[in-house]
Amino acid sequence: MGVESGQGPARHRWDHAVLAGEVALIGALYYLVPLEGGGAPWQLGARWTALVLGAALIGRSVVRAAVLQARADPAALPLRPPILLAACGIALFALADHGLALFRPGEFEGLETRTDALYFALTTLATVGYGDIHAQGQWARGLLIGQMVFNVAVVAGAVSLVTSRLQARARRG
Repeated sequence: MGVESGQGPARHRWDHAVLAGEVALIGALYYLVPLEGGGAPWQLGARWTALVLGAALIGRSVVRAAVLQARADPAALPLRPPILLAACGIALFALADHGLALFRPGEFEGLETRTDALYFALTTLATVGYGDIHAQGQWARGLLIGQMVFNVAVVAGAVSLVTSRLQARARRG
């Protein structure tokens, strides 16, 4: 990777450390968001509304980043936004998977903990699908359809942005 806009290698390492810390913070927040304990129907509605709005905001941000990339030199654009957007999207869908498993038992087979949900969200993203956790109910399958569309459209777009930026930086030397 080249040095961008006069920044030295030490600054570049610092930026990577900050990004790793931000991704770790997203992971920590994922484990701290309260889902257990049920709640009133309005709370469940608020959680699903937050999921939809969060996914829409992430999607909008990736589209905006793609438009910026089309107008600017990809090597000059920061890697941080698409990586953080992908991490947020994974965490949001893992929360949705776990929340659905909690509130509608039987929708997922094998999904019992937050770690199970994160693992499942990542295997779904990677299209690995080991089969140890799978959707059984219609609600879970509907959620997974949304997750797969999000993964293809948004996360793949973020990965494409990162890849093109890294390639442009490599060409600059």
